[in-house]
Amino acid sequence: MTDRPLTRNIDMTRAPFDIGQYRAAGGYASVEKMLKTMAPGDVLDLVKNSGLKGRGGAGFPTGLKWSFVPMGENAPKTKYLVVNADEMEPGTFKDRLLMEGDPHLLLEGMMIAAYTIQANTAYIFLRGEYLRAEKLLKNAIAEAHSKGLLGRNIQGSGFDLEIILHTSAGRYICGEETALLNALEGKRANPRAKPPFPQVSGLWGKPTIVNNVETLCNLPGIVNYGIEWYKGLGLGADAGTKLCGVSGRVKNPGCWELPLGTPIRELLEDKAGGMCDGYELRAFLPGGGSTDFLLPQHLDLTLDYDVIGKAGSRLATGTMIVLDDQTCPVGMVGNLMKFFSHESCGWCTPCRDGLPWIDEIFQRFEKGGGLESDMQVLTDHLEYLGPGRTFCALAPGAMAPLGSALRHFRDDFHDHIHGGGCPWQR
Repeated sequence: MTDRPLTRNIDMTRAPFDIGQYRAAGGYASVEKMLKTMAPGDVLDLVKNSGLKGRGGAGFPTGLKWSFVPMGENAPKTKYLVVNADEMEPGTFKDRLLMEGDPHLLLEGMMIAAYTIQANTAYIFLRGEYLRAEKLLKNAIAEAHSKGLLGRNIQGSGFDLEIILHTSAGRYICGEETALLNALEGKRANPRAKPPFPQVSGLWGKPTIVNNVETLCNLPGIVNYGIEWYKGLGLGADAGTKLCGVSGRVKNPGCWELPLGTPIRELLEDKAGGMCDGYELRAFLPGGGSTDFLLPQHLDLTLDYDVIGKAGSRLATGTMIVLDDQTCPVGMVGNLMKFFSHESCGWCTPCRDGLPWIDEIFQRFEKGGGLESDMQVLTDHLEYLGPGRTFCALAPGAMAPLGSALRHFRDDFHDHIHGGGCPWQR
């Protein structure tokens, strides 16, 4: 057994394991065990009872999500598994580590998920810029085929599975699962109205599960070692481990596998080495660019979904973006607003019109043309672009750093308005 089920094989100073090395280290044992001794319903119950939550941002229970797929004699025969590997959340790079460091682990997790929902075709929707991951995944898929782990009648089980790698054309909105499905079908990458949810009507109208890379990489350990082992990895209410990253002015930026329930201070100070000399921590986004700012007094909170939620933010992708005391918070948020404005698909009026308006206001702040009335306009947009106002979570996600910045850094905004532009650039 291991306490690092996601990264135990990863050493970025060498090439990832080929299939021979991977199997020698215990790889694909979970698939062999599953095909020989477990029915799809057994795997579903195992994952539901393990407490595994989605690692893509929402934190929805994985087994519960799978349970919405129609099963049985009257269910559609064609089903799909889709891996959301379109990792474009600002500050997030955890899935890249897994795909470049241990590509066979992802394939093993995909086999478990596909068998559970009885999908015979699976797609990896990969961020187009991840060229090294693309090469490694293609090679891993070919190796798995050559050893009879993919294709028809895998290991004499009667289960068939093909895995197809598809690279994105490069839009952030494709990280939203229904926009991803539209893109995979060759359509414009707009989010779909829900219901129906993808579990019932997804890719080409068939039942589809969309899971994040890290989520699927948890499955081999759960099948191999069981529920109690997996729950025991966590230090708090949540089960398992989590890939957690840190970027910004820290001494050792990077990504580490930590037990859920680890104090944030341990991530920042022990793993990331603390702030660079001469800089102090002012605030941080705990889970990527679409989460609310937390402050230094929150460092002793633990990396748990509910704990971070009660503090007013989200664990989300688990990748922290650090704001230091010598970086303009208005400029930082302005960069995020420019990104979200550019990446809006334009489908919803609030997002299409509201985000460029916000971006324009931030540009005026930087150039010295900001108005006091702009503060109320920004505050109004927190409601106009909030939850329930748009087809997807892009706009509400953009409002998270904006709303918390207006609360925590109001004086900085006023300095821009009344001081003739950004004080950090004078």
